[in-house]
Amino acid sequence: MTRRELLLTVAAAAVSTRAAPADTRAALADGFHGPYLFFSKHLPDLTWHDLGRAVKDLGFDGVDLTVRPKGHVLPERVATDLPRALEAITAAGVDVPMITTALRSADDPAARATFEAASRGGVRFLKPDYYRYELEDVTRELADAGRQLASLADLGSRYGIVIGYHTHAGFVGGPTLDFLPEIEKLDPQTVGVYFDVRHAVIEGGRIGWKLAATLAMPRLRMIAVKDCAWEKDAEGRWRDGNRPLGQGMVDWPAFCRMLARADYQGPISVHIEYEIDGATPAARQNRMLDAARRDLAVIKKHMQEAYRA
Repeated sequence: MTRRELLLTVAAAAVSTRAAPADTRAALADGFHGPYLFFSKHLPDLTWHDLGRAVKDLGFDGVDLTVRPKGHVLPERVATDLPRALEAITAAGVDVPMITTALRSADDPAARATFEAASRGGVRFLKPDYYRYELEDVTRELADAGRQLASLADLGSRYGIVIGYHTHAGFVGGPTLDFLPEIEKLDPQTVGVYFDVRHAVIEGGRIGWKLAATLAMPRLRMIAVKDCAWEKDAEGRWRDGNRPLGQGMVDWPAFCRMLARADYQGPISVHIEYEIDGATPAARQNRMLDAARRDLAVIKKHMQEAYRA
Protein backbone atom coordinates (compact mmCIF):
# COMPACT_ATOMS: atom_id res chain seq x y z
CA MET A 1 0.00 0.00 0.00
CA THR A 2 1.36 3.42 -0.94
CA ARG A 3 1.46 6.29 1.56
CA ARG A 4 -1.32 8.03 -0.39
CA GLU A 5 -3.53 4.94 -0.15
CA LEU A 6 -2.77 4.70 3.57
CA LEU A 7 -3.76 8.32 4.18
CA LEU A 8 -6.99 7.88 2.22
CA THR A 9 -7.78 4.76 4.26
CA VAL A 10 -7.14 6.62 7.51
CA ALA A 11 -9.27 9.53 6.30
CA ALA A 12 -12.16 7.20 5.59
CA ALA A 13 -11.69 5.63 9.01
CA ALA A 14 -11.93 9.05 10.63
CA VAL A 15 -15.47 9.35 9.29
CA SER A 16 -16.60 5.80 9.98
CA THR A 17 -14.80 4.88 13.22
CA ARG A 18 -17.83 5.29 15.44
CA ALA A 19 -19.85 2.97 13.27
CA ALA A 20 -17.03 0.46 12.88
CA PRO A 21 -16.87 -2.92 14.60
CA ALA A 22 -15.04 -3.09 17.91
CA ASP A 23 -12.06 -4.96 16.46
CA THR A 24 -11.58 -2.22 13.84
CA ARG A 25 -11.70 0.48 16.49
CA ALA A 26 -9.19 -1.45 18.58
CA ALA A 27 -6.81 -1.66 15.63
CA LEU A 28 -7.08 2.07 14.99
CA ALA A 29 -6.49 2.84 18.65
CA ASP A 30 -2.85 1.75 18.36
CA GLY A 31 -1.53 5.29 18.06
CA PHE A 32 -2.50 8.26 15.93
CA HIS A 33 -2.30 7.61 12.18
CA GLY A 34 -4.05 10.67 10.74
CA PRO A 35 -2.20 13.12 8.51
CA TYR A 36 -0.44 16.21 9.84
CA LEU A 37 -1.09 19.02 7.37
CA PHE A 38 0.34 22.50 6.91
CA PHE A 39 -2.11 25.30 6.13
CA SER A 40 -0.90 26.78 2.85
CA LYS A 41 -2.16 30.28 3.73
CA HIS A 42 1.13 30.82 5.57
CA LEU A 43 3.34 30.25 2.51
CA PRO A 44 1.40 32.31 -0.06
CA ASP A 45 4.33 33.11 -2.34
CA LEU A 46 5.44 29.54 -3.04
CA THR A 47 4.55 27.77 -6.26
CA TRP A 48 2.57 24.57 -5.94
CA HIS A 49 5.62 22.34 -6.33
CA ASP A 50 7.77 24.44 -3.99
CA LEU A 51 4.94 24.40 -1.45
CA GLY A 52 4.82 20.61 -1.56
CA ARG A 53 8.58 20.32 -1.29
CA ALA A 54 8.75 22.75 1.66
CA VAL A 55 5.98 20.95 3.52
CA LYS A 56 7.65 17.59 2.96
CA ASP A 57 11.01 18.93 4.17
CA LEU A 58 9.33 20.17 7.35
CA GLY A 59 8.06 16.67 8.12
CA PHE A 60 4.36 17.13 7.34
CA ASP A 61 2.27 14.48 5.60
CA GLY A 62 0.42 16.92 3.40
CA VAL A 63 -1.09 20.30 2.65
CA ASP A 64 -4.33 21.97 3.71
CA LEU A 65 -4.63 23.88 0.44
CA THR A 66 -6.33 27.27 0.09
CA VAL A 67 -8.86 27.26 -2.75
CA ARG A 68 -10.35 30.72 -2.34
CA PRO A 69 -9.74 34.36 -3.30
CA LYS A 70 -6.02 35.16 -2.87
CA GLY A 71 -5.38 31.46 -2.22
CA HIS A 72 -3.08 29.00 -3.96
CA VAL A 73 -5.97 28.14 -6.28
CA LEU A 74 -8.44 30.83 -7.31
CA PRO A 75 -12.14 29.83 -7.33
CA GLU A 76 -12.71 31.07 -10.88
CA ARG A 77 -9.89 28.79 -12.09
CA VAL A 78 -10.59 25.78 -9.89
CA ALA A 79 -11.59 23.42 -12.70
CA THR A 80 -8.25 23.84 -14.47
CA ASP A 81 -5.88 24.85 -11.67
CA LEU A 82 -6.84 22.52 -8.83
CA PRO A 83 -5.88 19.38 -10.80
CA ARG A 84 -2.58 21.04 -11.74
CA ALA A 85 -1.92 22.09 -8.14
CA LEU A 86 -2.66 18.60 -6.81
CA GLU A 87 -0.35 17.05 -9.38
CA ALA A 88 2.50 19.44 -8.57
CA ILE A 89 2.17 19.10 -4.79
CA THR A 90 1.88 15.32 -4.79
CA ALA A 91 4.85 15.09 -7.16
CA ALA A 92 6.88 16.67 -4.35
CA GLY A 93 6.01 13.73 -2.12
CA VAL A 94 3.09 14.90 0.03
CA ASP A 95 -0.69 14.65 -0.23
CA VAL A 96 -3.59 17.11 -0.27
CA PRO A 97 -6.37 15.44 1.74
CA MET A 98 -8.06 18.77 2.53
CA ILE A 99 -8.89 22.12 0.96
CA THR A 100 -9.96 25.39 2.59
CA THR A 101 -12.55 27.33 0.61
CA ALA A 102 -14.75 30.42 0.77
CA LEU A 103 -17.91 28.51 -0.17
CA ARG A 104 -21.03 29.30 1.84
CA SER A 105 -23.71 27.57 -0.21
CA ALA A 106 -24.27 25.58 -3.36
CA ASP A 107 -25.35 28.82 -5.04
CA ASP A 108 -21.73 30.01 -5.13
CA PRO A 109 -20.63 30.06 -8.79
CA ALA A 110 -17.54 28.01 -7.95
CA ALA A 111 -19.24 25.46 -5.68
CA ARG A 112 -19.98 22.62 -8.06
CA ALA A 113 -16.68 22.96 -9.93
CA THR A 114 -14.76 22.94 -6.64
CA PHE A 115 -16.41 19.76 -5.36
CA GLU A 116 -16.02 18.04 -8.72
CA ALA A 117 -12.34 18.92 -9.13
CA ALA A 118 -11.59 18.02 -5.51
CA SER A 119 -13.33 14.67 -5.82
CA ARG A 120 -11.53 13.77 -9.03
CA GLY A 121 -8.22 14.71 -7.42
CA GLY A 122 -8.73 12.49 -4.37
CA VAL A 123 -9.35 15.32 -1.89
CA ARG A 124 -11.41 13.94 0.99
CA PHE A 125 -12.13 16.96 3.22
CA LEU A 126 -13.37 20.50 2.56
CA LYS A 127 -13.66 23.51 4.84
CA PRO A 128 -16.40 25.99 3.83
CA ASP A 129 -16.54 29.69 4.69
CA TYR A 130 -18.04 31.16 7.86
CA TYR A 131 -21.55 32.39 8.57
CA ARG A 132 -21.90 35.67 10.44
CA TYR A 133 -24.19 36.68 13.27
CA GLU A 134 -26.21 39.86 12.97
CA LEU A 135 -27.39 39.27 16.58
CA GLU A 136 -30.88 40.44 15.69
CA ASP A 137 -32.72 37.11 15.48
CA VAL A 138 -30.17 34.48 16.44
CA THR A 139 -32.57 31.56 16.07
CA ARG A 140 -33.37 32.59 12.50
CA GLU A 141 -29.70 33.30 11.73
CA LEU A 142 -28.70 29.81 12.88
CA ALA A 143 -31.46 28.24 10.79
CA ASP A 144 -30.41 30.25 7.73
CA ALA A 145 -26.80 29.16 8.18
CA GLY A 146 -27.95 25.57 8.56
CA ARG A 147 -29.84 25.73 5.27
CA GLN A 148 -26.81 27.08 3.46
CA LEU A 149 -24.61 24.35 4.91
CA ALA A 150 -27.21 21.75 3.93
CA SER A 151 -26.95 22.88 0.31
CA LEU A 152 -23.20 22.24 0.42
CA ALA A 153 -23.90 18.89 2.06
CA ASP A 154 -25.85 17.86 -1.04
CA LEU A 155 -22.75 18.50 -3.14
CA GLY A 156 -20.56 16.74 -0.60
CA SER A 157 -22.76 13.66 -0.75
CA ARG A 158 -22.78 13.68 -4.55
CA TYR A 159 -19.00 13.98 -4.88
CA GLY A 160 -17.84 12.02 -1.83
CA ILE A 161 -16.40 15.00 0.02
CA VAL A 162 -16.59 15.42 3.81
CA ILE A 163 -17.41 18.98 4.91
CA GLY A 164 -16.03 20.18 8.24
CA TYR A 165 -17.45 23.41 9.63
CA HIS A 166 -14.68 25.41 11.33
CA THR A 167 -15.41 26.55 14.89
CA HIS A 168 -13.95 30.06 14.65
CA ALA A 169 -14.52 32.54 17.50
CA GLY A 170 -16.77 35.46 16.62
CA PHE A 171 -18.74 33.62 13.94
CA VAL A 172 -21.64 31.21 13.84
CA GLY A 173 -20.27 27.99 15.32
CA GLY A 174 -17.53 29.73 17.30
CA PRO A 175 -18.83 28.36 20.61
CA THR A 176 -19.54 25.04 18.79
CA LEU A 177 -22.66 24.36 20.84
CA ASP A 178 -24.67 27.04 19.04
CA PHE A 179 -24.37 25.46 15.59
CA LEU A 180 -23.95 21.80 16.52
CA PRO A 181 -27.73 21.12 16.42
CA GLU A 182 -27.81 22.28 12.78
CA ILE A 183 -24.80 20.12 11.91
CA GLU A 184 -26.41 17.12 13.60
CA LYS A 185 -29.40 17.38 11.25
CA LEU A 186 -27.13 16.51 8.33
CA ASP A 187 -25.63 13.20 7.21
CA PRO A 188 -22.68 12.37 9.51
CA GLN A 189 -20.87 10.76 6.59
CA THR A 190 -20.89 14.11 4.79
CA VAL A 191 -20.91 16.94 7.36
CA GLY A 192 -19.08 17.29 10.64
CA VAL A 193 -17.07 19.64 12.82
CA TYR A 194 -13.67 21.12 11.99
CA PHE A 195 -12.74 21.77 15.61
CA ASP A 196 -10.38 24.59 16.57
CA VAL A 197 -9.38 24.33 20.21
CA ARG A 198 -7.70 27.75 20.16
CA HIS A 199 -11.01 29.42 19.32
CA ALA A 200 -12.91 27.13 21.69
CA VAL A 201 -10.69 28.29 24.56
CA ILE A 202 -11.36 31.94 23.66
CA GLU A 203 -15.12 31.29 23.59
CA GLY A 204 -15.09 29.21 26.78
CA GLY A 205 -11.85 29.35 28.74
CA ARG A 206 -12.68 27.16 31.73
CA ILE A 207 -15.03 24.28 31.12
CA GLY A 208 -16.65 25.72 27.99
CA TRP A 209 -14.05 24.41 25.55
CA LYS A 210 -14.16 20.97 27.16
CA LEU A 211 -17.94 20.81 26.84
CA ALA A 212 -17.67 21.95 23.22
CA ALA A 213 -15.04 19.34 22.38
CA THR A 214 -16.89 16.56 24.21
CA LEU A 215 -20.24 17.22 22.56
CA ALA A 216 -18.67 17.74 19.13
CA MET A 217 -16.51 14.62 19.32
CA PRO A 218 -18.99 12.26 17.58
CA ARG A 219 -19.02 14.64 14.59
CA LEU A 220 -15.33 15.58 14.68
CA ARG A 221 -13.83 15.35 11.19
CA MET A 222 -10.85 17.74 11.11
CA ILE A 223 -8.79 19.68 13.67
CA ALA A 224 -6.97 23.02 13.47
CA VAL A 225 -4.15 23.54 15.95
CA LYS A 226 -2.94 26.93 17.17
CA ASP A 227 -2.60 28.65 20.55
CA CYS A 228 -3.77 31.90 22.12
CA ALA A 229 -3.68 34.26 25.10
CA TRP A 230 -5.65 37.30 26.15
CA GLU A 231 -3.60 40.48 25.80
CA LYS A 232 -4.05 44.25 25.74
CA ASP A 233 -3.56 46.24 22.56
CA ALA A 234 -1.91 49.67 22.30
CA GLU A 235 -5.15 51.34 23.44
CA GLY A 236 -5.44 49.09 26.48
CA ARG A 237 -8.31 47.02 25.09
CA TRP A 238 -8.37 43.27 25.66
CA ARG A 239 -8.09 41.07 22.58
CA ASP A 240 -7.30 37.45 21.84
CA GLY A 241 -3.73 37.16 20.64
CA ASN A 242 -2.00 34.24 18.94
CA ARG A 243 0.91 32.28 20.39
CA PRO A 244 3.23 29.44 19.35
CA LEU A 245 1.89 26.03 20.33
CA GLY A 246 2.44 25.38 24.02
CA GLN A 247 2.99 29.04 24.89
CA GLY A 248 -0.65 30.04 25.29
CA MET A 249 -3.78 29.06 27.17
CA VAL A 250 -4.64 25.81 25.38
CA ASP A 251 -4.24 22.74 27.59
CA TRP A 252 -2.69 20.51 24.96
CA PRO A 253 -2.21 17.40 27.13
CA ALA A 254 -5.88 17.50 28.16
CA PHE A 255 -7.14 18.12 24.63
CA CYS A 256 -5.00 15.37 23.11
CA ARG A 257 -6.18 12.93 25.77
CA MET A 258 -9.75 13.71 24.73
CA LEU A 259 -8.83 12.95 21.12
CA ALA A 260 -7.15 9.71 22.13
CA ARG A 261 -10.16 8.55 24.15
CA ALA A 262 -12.34 9.13 21.08
CA ASP A 263 -9.69 7.52 18.82
CA TYR A 264 -9.69 10.52 16.51
CA GLN A 265 -7.84 9.62 13.29
CA GLY A 266 -8.61 12.57 10.99
CA PRO A 267 -6.48 15.41 9.64
CA ILE A 268 -4.65 17.85 11.90
CA SER A 269 -4.03 21.20 10.19
CA VAL A 270 -1.23 23.28 11.71
CA HIS A 271 -1.74 27.07 11.54
CA ILE A 272 0.89 29.74 12.27
CA GLU A 273 -1.28 32.75 13.08
CA TYR A 274 1.15 34.53 15.41
CA GLU A 275 3.41 37.29 14.14
CA ILE A 276 6.51 36.19 12.24
CA ASP A 277 9.07 38.95 11.81
CA GLY A 278 11.69 39.27 9.10
CA ALA A 279 13.71 42.06 7.54
CA THR A 280 12.95 40.71 4.05
CA PRO A 281 10.25 38.44 2.61
CA ALA A 282 12.84 35.66 2.36
CA ALA A 283 13.85 36.08 5.99
CA ARG A 284 10.23 36.04 7.09
CA GLN A 285 9.56 32.90 5.06
CA ASN A 286 12.54 31.14 6.63
CA ARG A 287 11.27 32.04 10.09
CA MET A 288 7.82 30.82 9.13
CA LEU A 289 9.32 27.48 8.17
CA ASP A 290 11.17 27.32 11.50
CA ALA A 291 7.94 28.09 13.37
CA ALA A 292 6.06 25.41 11.45
CA ARG A 293 8.72 22.82 12.21
CA ARG A 294 8.66 23.71 15.91
CA ASP A 295 4.85 23.69 16.20
CA LEU A 296 4.64 20.37 14.36
CA ALA A 297 7.06 18.86 16.87
CA VAL A 298 4.95 20.19 19.76
CA ILE A 299 1.65 18.75 18.55
CA LYS A 300 3.26 15.45 17.59
CA LYS A 301 4.75 15.13 21.07
CA HIS A 302 1.40 15.70 22.79
CA MET A 303 -0.45 13.38 20.43
CA GLN A 304 2.10 10.60 20.84
CA GLU A 305 2.01 10.88 24.62
CA ALA A 306 -1.80 10.90 24.71
CA TYR A 307 -2.27 7.99 22.32
CA ARG A 308 0.30 5.84 24.11
CA ALA A 309 -1.13 6.48 27.58
